[in-house]
Amino acid sequence: MSKQKKKSFAPLLGRVLKKIAPRIGAKVTMEPEWNIVGQIIFKSGRKRYFRYSSLDLNSLGSSEVAKDKDYANFFMKKMGYPTVPNSKTFYKNEWAQAVGQSSRNIDAAYCHAKKIGFPVIVKPNSGSQGSGVTLVYNKQEFYRAIRTVFENDRVALVQQKVEGRDYRLVVLDKKVISVYERLPLSVVGDGQSTILQLMKLKQKQFVASSRDTQLKFNDPRIKEKLKHSGMNFYSIPKQEQRVFLLDNANLSTGGDSIDVTEKTHSDFEKLAIQLTRDMGLRLCGVDLMIKGGISEKPKTFWVLEINSAPGLDHYAKTGKAQEKIVENLYLEVLKSMEKSG
Repeated sequence: MSKQKKKSFAPLLGRVLKKIAPRIGAKVTMEPEWNIVGQIIFKSGRKRYFRYSSLDLNSLGSSEVAKDKDYANFFMKKMGYPTVPNSKTFYKNEWAQAVGQSSRNIDAAYCHAKKIGFPVIVKPNSGSQGSGVTLVYNKQEFYRAIRTVFENDRVALVQQKVEGRDYRLVVLDKKVISVYERLPLSVVGDGQSTILQLMKLKQKQFVASSRDTQLKFNDPRIKEKLKHSGMNFYSIPKQEQRVFLLDNANLSTGGDSIDVTEKTHSDFEKLAIQLTRDMGLRLCGVDLMIKGGISEKPKTFWVLEINSAPGLDHYAKTGKAQEKIVENLYLEVLKSMEKSG
């Protein structure tokens, strides 16, 4: 792989920090081969570091807990936050045996799914960007999904499905910096094109807008989603008919975002700020599923998960306003890093 090819995969953080650091008299040096780690040198001479989307801001212990969805759920639930109900971890068979938890293997996971009732969510306990998150409706889909999880993770979460609107609130210290609603990957019909043709058109639009999302046309989750909607790749949606292709709303898998920062109810802002603080974090992406809208006073909602290194690459590429929000966020982050211990 050439260096030029490697650089094309460089995350947004380094590029943004290099651009904005001079505004406060700081300098950013990137490791040149892979462009995924960097050093920040402030005017005072203090040096701080980052890797991918992780910065010298959150404490190590809190960051590690946040990366583990089950551990994070345990503490959030203990503190009274509404987490996704009937969420339980299960282990790859070899790992279940190695840690003396044979009763938590793949077959036990299926029994749990049957108990709470299909459809259920299956997802990796670690990882981000919606990778491996699948809504399954039956035994065959369940085993296929959880085996896919176990290809890259030894621990899987099986959860009850919750319905509502998906939001991410990005918090820095005592302030909510941005809020956006996340919509799953979808296409809108024109009455003539097939879903496959509409997907290819959407991919071209991503390229034209410099959004580096690569749609996975062979993703089995899309095929299953269409099947449960009574459609397939060659179905022709009606004019203006929106067809959702995935259940997770991550921007990295082709989802769309709607900025709602100015419309967010102050109680949701307070909740996100308090949750971030309670989890020992300073920078955090708080993902909520809300029945109703985020502009309404909180009633029924769940904390889907938290992210101590919220990657904002895809969000920044959804528009000039979002790009400016991300730059301003990281400028505040730099100022906080310069002041903190």
